[in-house]
Amino acid sequence: MSKNRIESSSPGPLGIWGAGRLLAQALSEQESCMRSVYALAGEIVRPPAGAPPEYSVRMGEIPAAFFAARRNIFSTLFYSTYLVLDIPQPRRLLYGKLNHLFRIWVTSADNLLDGEDKCVLPLALPGTSRVMREVVALMAADRVLWHLLGEAVADGTLTAPQSNALADESLRCLLPSAAQEASEEGGVTSRPAPEYVLDTIHVLKTGLLFNIPFTGVDIVELDINRDRLARLKKALLLFGGACQILDDVRDIARDFVERRHNYVLSVLARERPEILESWSRRDIKAGDRLYFDVLPASLAAARLGYQRLTAACAALQDEGVILSGVPVARMAYSMFATLDLEDIAHVSALA
Repeated sequence: MSKNRIESSSPGPLGIWGAGRLLAQALSEQESCMRSVYALAGEIVRPPAGAPPEYSVRMGEIPAAFFAARRNIFSTLFYSTYLVLDIPQPRRLLYGKLNHLFRIWVTSADNLLDGEDKCVLPLALPGTSRVMREVVALMAADRVLWHLLGEAVADGTLTAPQSNALADESLRCLLPSAAQEASEEGGVTSRPAPEYVLDTIHVLKTGLLFNIPFTGVDIVELDINRDRLARLKKALLLFGGACQILDDVRDIARDFVERRHNYVLSVLARERPEILESWSRRDIKAGDRLYFDVLPASLAAARLGYQRLTAACAALQDEGVILSGVPVARMAYSMFATLDLEDIAHVSALA
């Protein structure tokens, strides 16, 4: 991808996130990984011979928006760690492809569980099926994984034992998050302490997902600087947890209606239970911006998320992921727009 393409696809918050050659290279190589995954999926997802045309299933068109820089800020951040760790290109490209498969698995599972429609693997199916599209996406991503690992063994990028270990661990590393989601599927009956939400629920729900990009690194890259790897993991874990705090602010209404864990709701259950009681008598919609109804608690949570984002960005800057001299506070603040919380960012005057 050309330099002009990188700049033109970097609207909004990625204007500052895109500062520096390393993140630009990460964005370019990650796009290449995504295109490879889609191309391979296109070869696999096609109807068998003799299938009635009206019941065919194929890959759909890949929208150009799928490759926009702002849409891929997390994937770019993950990929940049491979460059910092000096992982050879063949293996870092493999890890980038696996990262996109993880994204397909997690997003498709969320779509099934939450009734959402965040498409990551476009498929053309008859009718307007939502559930079956996600089921096929999950199965297709698994087939793509095996093709990628087979190719990696064939060209010497991985050994056969490494390939088998990576295939197994690609499932195992997701199981704690899956278990946490399962615990909420029927709705929670009580609100745990806010500290428990931060230190346990958020780590399982989101924090661990920000360490999944190191799955292949942990298995294969035995000669890299383990101390630096540990620092990068810690920084991304902190970054992911901070984003989840902001997600909880945005999703107060949804999590209240669907009875899901939420940091702000746990704070209110402890400090202002009468508010939750009054909400139970209201017709609250999942999409309501309910955080304005409890602004003191919402702002306190937003500031906590902002502080942790700033600390995570500073740690990433220390490791060379973020260009030296870039104001990490502004980078942290930019995440409010990425996470659809621009309205509360202006109110809280965090910048």
